[in-house]
Amino acid sequence: MTRGSPKGQVRAVVFDFDGTLALLNVDFTEMRRRIRACIARYGVSSDGFDGLYVLEMVEKGELLIAQRDPGAETEFSRDAHGIIRELEIDGASRGHIFPGVIDMIHTLKEHTIGVGIVTRNCEEAVSVIYPDIMTDCDAVITREYARRVKPDPDHLLTALRRLDAPAHDSIMVGDHPMDISTGKEVGTFTVGVLSGYADREMMEKSAPDLIIERAPDLLQEGHILNINF
Repeated sequence: MTRGSPKGQVRAVVFDFDGTLALLNVDFTEMRRRIRACIARYGVSSDGFDGLYVLEMVEKGELLIAQRDPGAETEFSRDAHGIIRELEIDGASRGHIFPGVIDMIHTLKEHTIGVGIVTRNCEEAVSVIYPDIMTDCDAVITREYARRVKPDPDHLLTALRRLDAPAHDSIMVGDHPMDISTGKEVGTFTVGVLSGYADREMMEKSAPDLIIERAPDLLQEGHILNINF
């Protein structure tokens, strides 16, 4: 499914990481359980947290703990982020980069197309799976380097500033509706991949400009990238 194309010559492609370029094998059920338990240790109920992503659970926990015991939110934040980091790195140790991804990144670079990564994962977990990611890619914005992570548009905008690429000449690629909505808000061309979180029905509901099975299939869409292979 394709809706239009980028407005000009593609200057940059920005990818999500987990589910788009790699499988991290993170146990999110266990992560949520442990974050809830951590919140409870600080005397705050985690009722009403069900609809939140894990990082947003931590943010809400910080606010509630600060209201109950000002200052304790700093220690809670350290404990909670330690849990997330531990489980991400454990998952990454059992994860893998998807076939064709590194070759795709090298091909984009050879055609002077900037390559960026925007991920809510930590840098160490990403680097466990892809040790050369910081040298292969022009902008890697893990959560440590984002003032606000996606779906906040600043995460993607930070990558585009680093890439010196305008949104209308850039592509956002991801496996989650969050990636598509972030790209749309910023004004990039959006590509949904079916290698991770979303199945085709869910991805179609998020209405990206293009849906492909896996990220390296982007190279088969030469008319999108304006590349002749």
